[in-house]
Amino acid sequence: MSPTTTTEASAERKLARRRGAGQRRTSLFAHGEPLVWLTGGALALAVVMILGLLLLVLRQGLPTFWPSEVVQVSTVAGGVHAGEVADVDVYRPEAHVLDALPEAVAARARASLAERDGLSERRMLRTGNYELTGTHYTWVSDFELAEETRPEWILVVERLENGRFYGTPRSIAVQGTTTEGDAQLVWDQFERHHDAARERWQVKRELETVEIGEVNRLIEAARLELREVELAHGVDSEPWRAAQRELEQRTHSAEAEFQRLRREIDALTEAGRGSTLTLVSADGASTTLALEEIVRAYPANRLSTAERIGVYLSRLAEFLFDEPREANSEGGVFPAMFGTVLMTLIMAVLVVPFGVLAALYLREYAKPGAVVSAVRIAINNLAGVPSIVFGVFGLGFFCYIVGANVDELLFSAKLPTPTYGKGGLMWASLTLALLTLPVVIVPTEEALSAVPRSMREGSFACGATKWQTIWRIVLPRALPGIMTGMILALARGAGEVAPLMLVGAVKLAPELPLDTHWPFLHPERSFMHLGFHIYDLGFQSQNSEAAKPMVYTTTLLLIGIVVALNVLAIWIRARLRRRFQGSQL
Repeated sequence: MSPTTTTEASAERKLARRRGAGQRRTSLFAHGEPLVWLTGGALALAVVMILGLLLLVLRQGLPTFWPSEVVQVSTVAGGVHAGEVADVDVYRPEAHVLDALPEAVAARARASLAERDGLSERRMLRTGNYELTGTHYTWVSDFELAEETRPEWILVVERLENGRFYGTPRSIAVQGTTTEGDAQLVWDQFERHHDAARERWQVKRELETVEIGEVNRLIEAARLELREVELAHGVDSEPWRAAQRELEQRTHSAEAEFQRLRREIDALTEAGRGSTLTLVSADGASTTLALEEIVRAYPANRLSTAERIGVYLSRLAEFLFDEPREANSEGGVFPAMFGTVLMTLIMAVLVVPFGVLAALYLREYAKPGAVVSAVRIAINNLAGVPSIVFGVFGLGFFCYIVGANVDELLFSAKLPTPTYGKGGLMWASLTLALLTLPVVIVPTEEALSAVPRSMREGSFACGATKWQTIWRIVLPRALPGIMTGMILALARGAGEVAPLMLVGAVKLAPELPLDTHWPFLHPERSFMHLGFHIYDLGFQSQNSEAAKPMVYTTTLLLIGIVVALNVLAIWIRARLRRRFQGSQL
């Protein structure tokens, strides 16, 4: 072996030793594997938490409308209860509960509890029949149970008032003809006549709310015209006398129309008088219900799977398209769903132009300096302000200052009743637009800065002005980023509740903000919102247990609406991105 070869081999061995030493000294964190596992694990945990929340809402919300069987239980104390099992709980009974039982039963209960470490199982029955019992639910422990049955002909009756009624049909009276005795005959007669009774109720409600409401609206419009003439020309002036005569004519014709509608309503009421269903509760008490007051009835223990699906779909349709009843714990949420979507869309229409203009000025026109830096810091800090603060600002500025001045200028005839000087759809949308403004500005600025400078310079080289460059080159290519800001604003604004409690959302709104009367969209009206509806159900309902399933179902609906709006915006963003990426190629 030559000296040169020996020297090269020695150098290679030294280099290999140095590499080995270097590998041994390299920290494991330098390769990134622990951080990869840490970040991946954090992402997995976040996904699991989100999926867990969604599964909880789905698990509690989807079965809300499923008709379950009705059980009838007899207790050792002699009580009889019938209802649907709403909850099952394991608890530790207190001593006084056992002392109240008969001696033999108490002894068996103590022996059973001793075997189960003092724990007992109890079921919460939704017993309804509020006018008879004064409660909607009853707890029955396993040691109190004497007998449990599932009566074949017990009915679940959903009513306009007082919640559900559970009882066995005894008789039905329709137009002077009474059918009693056999439950099957009574049920057949109920199915034959109930739809007609509900149609009469729907027609009567239409007359009372829509037709009579239109008469009152015309009278009120004439009264306001007279008031406007009075403010402009004074009392006893010639224009005022003409307006007074016009008001008297309208009032006379409206009174005649009102009497005609009243006669139709009385005729419908008389046609439905005496159409009743008599039920016997589990404890033997008898109750008579008017057919038109019964929203839905079914023999729970006789339903087939197809019939249960039919009841489920009927309840679901009622939930989506009807108005609420029973202090919002029953019925539908259509006004709240409509108000949520309309308010969110108006908010998006208001916030996106202002956000884009502000971002354009900060990115394209403003010179870097202390003032621009302070504005950006203020925008970032604004995103962290509690939402209730925006609600207080909206109430004080929009309602009490702007709205009051608008009423003075344009609606003085209605004063002292406020028109815009109170919470309404417009002020709620503007308040949430301010709340979500930083969410739009920041992504828009990032999107504008991502447009290559070479495209701007090429536009300038072709002779375009700065605004032409922004309008035709910069903004189109920044649209996907602007849509990202709008998506974030939609998600943030649709779920906000605290500001809306101060600037427009109410428990029940008799009129929708959108109708067939000019100007069709009425931004001064209060509205219902799903977020506020959830709060009202969960914390202000007189029947919290009955409202609990509706809370989860309404939450599921709100999540679905937000997802639908976001999916629509994401689809538009994807189309814009494909369009402008293709044009760059």
